Amino acid sequence: MAVLLKTVKTRCELRKFIDFPLGLYKDCDNYVPALRGDEFDTFNPKKNDAYEFCDAECYLAEKDGKLAGRVAAIVNHKANKTWNQEVVRFGWLDFIDDIEVLAALLDKVAAFGRARGCKYIKGPLGFTDMDREGLLVDGYENLSSFTCLYNYPYYDTLLAKLGFTKDVDWTQRVVEIGEDYPPMFQFADMIEKRFDLHVYKGRSTKEMADRYGMAIFHMYNETFAPLFQFAPLNDKQIKTYLKTYVPILDPDFVAVVINGEDKPVGFCFCVPTLSKAIKKSDGRLLPFGLFRILKALRKNDTLEALLIGVLPEYQGKGASVLLFKHIHENCIKRGVKRMILNPQLEENFKVQSLFEQYKTSPYTRRRSYIKEI
Repeated sequence: MAVLLKTVKTRCELRKFIDFPLGLYKDCDNYVPALRGDEFDTFNPKKNDAYEFCDAECYLAEKDGKLAGRVAAIVNHKANKTWNQEVVRFGWLDFIDDIEVLAALLDKVAAFGRARGCKYIKGPLGFTDMDREGLLVDGYENLSSFTCLYNYPYYDTLLAKLGFTKDVDWTQRVVEIGEDYPPMFQFADMIEKRFDLHVYKGRSTKEMADRYGMAIFHMYNETFAPLFQFAPLNDKQIKTYLKTYVPILDPDFVAVVINGEDKPVGFCFCVPTLSKAIKKSDGRLLPFGLFRILKALRKNDTLEALLIGVLPEYQGKGASVLLFKHIHENCIKRGVKRMILNPQLEENFKVQSLFEQYKTSPYTRRRSYIKEI
């Protein structure tokens, strides 16, 4: 039977789009859904400021009278201009083990892109780097990070059959947090004195955000600028992210390095992993999801590192040592035994080398694909 595609237009259809993976992965122990409310906000132009520079449509696929897949088509005009490319992105890709369903979904994305002058299709990518991205190609046996995608192995197999090839890979590692400090910490006092740097220790993340939040995200724009398909966040997006994420951040696991002029020059955001709490609640906050998340934030032996960045002129001057020392000391205080790093581009050797004094082990590998259309 032919695959029937439908463009998502109503809230009811968007609900089906958001909930489709829950059925697909109901027997999968390592799949972690996104927070349902965040997904609704992502596809609401009134709440997602990325719509100011992105065109997007969502599609549902049906086969044999049943939902069989979903995908989002996104043209990020800002990123295309930044990288001088003509790319349509596919994201939120989930489908049954059926190449006809996958082909129909991605053909629809390609048509959306061609209508807007695009010559290539890439993904999985979101509106911005703050969205989930990268198809899982290794590490299926591990519980997914709550900020990352999870998918079955057949996704990679069928994409290859359709002619999609690797564009970039991200690797994810686990860092063991022991009682013994890495040797680099012995230089912390010298770094502070020589370069006039220190870790800002605020009473709360709200205080930190009020004082440095905008500057930190402007630094994020600068430090992440060279990375794959990155497009800077505007001030409206920054304010939205601060409002969304500051309430779940703990000052013990947030480090901001300040120079003598009271300017942030480095940052590291970590959060106790929420994967088990979110999975148990199927991504819903009510009736018990919020309670489970709050419990996970208070007591947890595993952190997830969300973002880390140091201004170019302070790279190699030890700012990262001060960031890691602050986080490490508080991990010991709070009983944290390990940290799952955010996905890092495999060729980003600067970031990869930051953790060479820790014991690390592979966790996942993720991939973005490309195909000419």
